[in-house]
Amino acid sequence: MIDPKTFYRDFDVLLKKIRHEKKHKNFIFSILKEVQHKFGAALKIGELQIYEERGDEFVLVHSLMERNGRPTVKKLPLQSEAVQQLLHNGSYIYDNAEFSIDPDMRNHNYYAIPAAMVIKGPERRWIVVFELKDGWVREEVLFSLNAFRTALNFRLFSEAIENELQQAAQIQKSLLPAQPPAIPGYQIAARSQATEIVGGDLYDFFDFGEDNFGVCIGDASGHGLPAALLVRDVVIGLRMGIEKNMKMVYTLQKLNSVIYRSTYSSRFISLFYCEVESDGHLIYVNAGHPAPLMVYEDQVTELKATGLILGALPEITLHRSYAQLKPNSVLVMFSDGLFERENPQEEAYSIKRLKKLVMKYQKLSAQEILDHIFEDVYEFGNRNKWEDDSTAIVVKRL
Repeated sequence: MIDPKTFYRDFDVLLKKIRHEKKHKNFIFSILKEVQHKFGAALKIGELQIYEERGDEFVLVHSLMERNGRPTVKKLPLQSEAVQQLLHNGSYIYDNAEFSIDPDMRNHNYYAIPAAMVIKGPERRWIVVFELKDGWVREEVLFSLNAFRTALNFRLFSEAIENELQQAAQIQKSLLPAQPPAIPGYQIAARSQATEIVGGDLYDFFDFGEDNFGVCIGDASGHGLPAALLVRDVVIGLRMGIEKNMKMVYTLQKLNSVIYRSTYSSRFISLFYCEVESDGHLIYVNAGHPAPLMVYEDQVTELKATGLILGALPEITLHRSYAQLKPNSVLVMFSDGLFERENPQEEAYSIKRLKKLVMKYQKLSAQEILDHIFEDVYEFGNRNKWEDDSTAIVVKRL
């Protein structure tokens, strides 16, 4: 029997190593060698062979001990009963004399039977065959093999997924504007803070010439990859549909129909879109998005919703509304991740605090106002990790 105190301490250390050690060319082999070294005596594990899947067979690629001169099985046919039994169970002890993954192991001049486990990566599989010596305990061996293979499989797949998400993040960043457009008479600043590798917020700008420009901000339901995919579709749809002098209501209604047909009914997105003219005249549609704040001296105007969110229903009614950006006034658009961020007492930052902050710093530049917003909200949350995607755009008329 194993010594529980020592065994589980070493067991936990190895599982942490599997999760966190930097991956290298021989990562799997080095972990298995450590399994043999640290747990060989406790689990009665002797020799160890590693086979890699290649076509319709598994080929021996690594041997961690000499096999005392006896023949080594070089290949394991994929369709053999022993391999199929292992692939079905994940781990298997071949103590049935009728079939074995390594028949030669029973020809030893001492007691030994094979036990095996399957390690699965995104693109390949390995079979690891252990030699069990006299005194092994079935429950201990299967528990350990299952734990080791589960940890290794999770590491291999999570690393692959993380690489894919990193690529998705780069694609998403390429969709968002690198910087706001330079518009005469205006300052524009924008920032988006994702809570995961990829986020569910979006913003974009449309430069129609010297007398007119467009701005949009959106927030997809949820966050992570599903939200990011919806963001991608919306950004591309807006860029295809929005043109100077176009009918913004028709374009957003068309976009709503496309989103509804192409995604799950539980997926939707709030969106605010506006066009600003050189004289400060502003036309907007607010599809269920948190009302942007227009601040001028001691006055705060909320540009409230003019219709429903996009994607929840096959058809929605939207209408335009109007506002006036006076000289020195500030327009702040944002997602709910900002004002819903909580402090350690579970109190939300709130729209009220955001209004006071913008009023306090309205004389500063658009970029300085934006920096103050994010710093204040971050501090309010005790500088903890952002729990929701948070985006803000500041437009200031000079």
